[in-house]
Amino acid sequence: MAPDESLSRGTILVVDDTLENLDVLDDLLTGQGYEVRRAIDGAMALRAAAAEPPDLILLDIMMPGMDGYEVCAKLKSDPQTWGVPVIFISALDDAQDKVRAFEVGGADYIPKPFQAAEVVARVEAHLQNALLQRILEDRGRALEAREQEVRQLRQRVQRLEEVLSYYGVDPAAV
Repeated sequence: MAPDESLSRGTILVVDDTLENLDVLDDLLTGQGYEVRRAIDGAMALRAAAAEPPDLILLDIMMPGMDGYEVCAKLKSDPQTWGVPVIFISALDDAQDKVRAFEVGGADYIPKPFQAAEVVARVEAHLQNALLQRILEDRGRALEAREQEVRQLRQRVQRLEEVLSYYGVDPAAV
């Protein structure tokens, strides 16, 4: 039984062409309170992410058609999905495969076979980082808006001082 959607801890898109892997990850993450969406190939993953960007993507590398590297590169080139953390989860265990995953924009790499506790810990860490990044960006935008307001107020004060001076009134006396 899936948790009530209003109690979801976040939405995770799991992309893997092996249904058994999808089932295991779906059960694991749903059991942790996440809403899980599934895709069995790269094209389906891109459509799902574009339709409603998830909070995080778990992405297999070896899939027919479009591999995980290409999927990640396309996600990172789309302004709507570029900020979604992508965790590669793959049986490929060569250092070059891991490096390539990071080069195309992956946030992390979990080798298969995976340990459930490790998957949960990494998912939670990356979701927390993404949340903190959004908070930081929001605060930066708010600070920028306040600075703009201060600049506008200073301009108004300067104009008022000019008007007062024009009429011979000392602005400091007001």
